[in-house]
Amino acid sequence: MYPKQQTFLTLGLSRSGVSATEFLRKRGATVYIYDDLSSDGVEKNYEKLQKLGAIRIQAEDLSKMYEKCDALVLSPGIAVDHPVAVSFKRNKKAVIGETEIASRYMRCPIVAVTGTNGKTTTTSMIGKILNDGGIRAELCGNIGTPMIEFESLPETAFAVAEISSFQLETITSLCPHIAVVLNIAEDHLNRHYNMENYIFLKSRLMKNSSESEYAVLNYDDGIVRSFAERTKAQVKFFSLTERVNGAYYQDGNLYYEDEKILSASELLTDGLHNISNALAAITVAKILGLDNGVIAKSLAGFKGIKHRIETVGEAYGVEYIDDSKATNVDAAIKGVGCMKKSTVLLLGGKDKGYEYDKLFTALRSSKVRIAVLYGENRFLLTESALRCGFKNFLVCPEFSFAVKMAKERAESGEAVLLSPASASFDEFSGYEERGDRFVEIVREFEKSSQNAVSKQMEYNEQETDGEE
Repeated sequence: MYPKQQTFLTLGLSRSGVSATEFLRKRGATVYIYDDLSSDGVEKNYEKLQKLGAIRIQAEDLSKMYEKCDALVLSPGIAVDHPVAVSFKRNKKAVIGETEIASRYMRCPIVAVTGTNGKTTTTSMIGKILNDGGIRAELCGNIGTPMIEFESLPETAFAVAEISSFQLETITSLCPHIAVVLNIAEDHLNRHYNMENYIFLKSRLMKNSSESEYAVLNYDDGIVRSFAERTKAQVKFFSLTERVNGAYYQDGNLYYEDEKILSASELLTDGLHNISNALAAITVAKILGLDNGVIAKSLAGFKGIKHRIETVGEAYGVEYIDDSKATNVDAAIKGVGCMKKSTVLLLGGKDKGYEYDKLFTALRSSKVRIAVLYGENRFLLTESALRCGFKNFLVCPEFSFAVKMAKERAESGEAVLLSPASASFDEFSGYEERGDRFVEIVREFEKSSQNAVSKQMEYNEQETDGEE
């Protein structure tokens, strides 16, 4: 790439699209910009980028942009089979993403984490361990901050990047020093069409790895384990069930190649899936030479991430748990598996193209007493529940009403768990906004509960004063 003499079209003004455009404009590139969404946020991004010299175009201009441009910069939220992307490919023009641009310019080593579930948690664990161990690590990628914003990181620092399957669609140059693949389960099939495509995309994380790089793979996942045969990188495994060449779990403790790192009871996060995430993080840390004591202390202080099995409040004796990040069936099953008390479960949102039978089969032997099905896919969920013999459920159209319905059905001593097994885009901009709305509603419940307690106390005092 030589931006100063090249022309680009940025399609989609998400945070990554904005960052890519800013990067290219600073290097003298001609950049056209377009987003088919209309909102205050998009308009602000248009204004910001136009001040930098980017050129706004209209929808009718899109079909001929391949004639003017050398490359299309595609935001992760837009599929590679979008008509504009197809027109660029047919005319032998590059289709890239912000992460691909970052890969071509970054000088620092990269630790890249992908998988269906656990990416954000594991990325956060790795970043914390490295920083606690005196190594500068910046979290980037799908976790929030685009990689390109850390383009100037020195070679002594690490970019710890969460990489999604959407980003992998437009990556050709990424060569992480350590590539981590956590697991693969059904997800985003409405975008990737079938599991074969989805698996192929995940394997692309190690596409450019040589013998001097590392692949950290989940031995317990047969698909991920098979990636060891596809890479030139040095392979280290992690496992909950086997004593592997890498990190493993045995007798309640987490080990790395026969060295005990810490006890599972020291972790603040619940569930076997979080032990698995910690094993992956331990493997990365040991490859990079960190001390066992530093790793153990760092993991013992890791409190988890927002919107992932996070207790957010209590009202009328009911605990409320935000697991909005559980946007697929496998994640929701893991969330439900962490529940220790009788639970009212909130399920629903936008369908992602897979079956829910596995979920409802699991619910039959779980702590879930009743499920509230809501959102765009509520009827698909209903059909699956009936098919699997899970009959204790309620159906309603939208999210806020569903949370209030869950409150009415929950009894003191129980929990309400938001673990939707679905995307949020039927009502929200992302799982974060959905989780934030859940917390807002819970705060209303808490206030109401506190008022009720206060009134009861006043009543009791009045009754006591009236006694002779």
